[in-house]
Amino acid sequence: MPRYYEDKDEDGQACEGVREDLRQCLLESRCVLWENKSPKQCLREGHCRSLQMTFFACKRSMLDTRARFRGRKGY
Repeated sequence: MPRYYEDKDEDGQACEGVREDLRQCLLESRCVLWENKSPKQCLREGHCRSLQMTFFACKRSMLDTRARFRGRKGY
């Protein structure tokens, strides 16, 4: 679930909200907590797939010239 941070200072990076949610999802996943695997290994195994795809779409939209008119994907 996306989390919205109203009190958090923004550092101006693109796709910042999606990045933070993906990181939290991986750190709170069963793979990291119970199986003691690294977040990188869990990401390769397919945990938090929807947030990973949203983050990829957001980063890809930064290179798309049509994004100037449509805006970046993600939140």
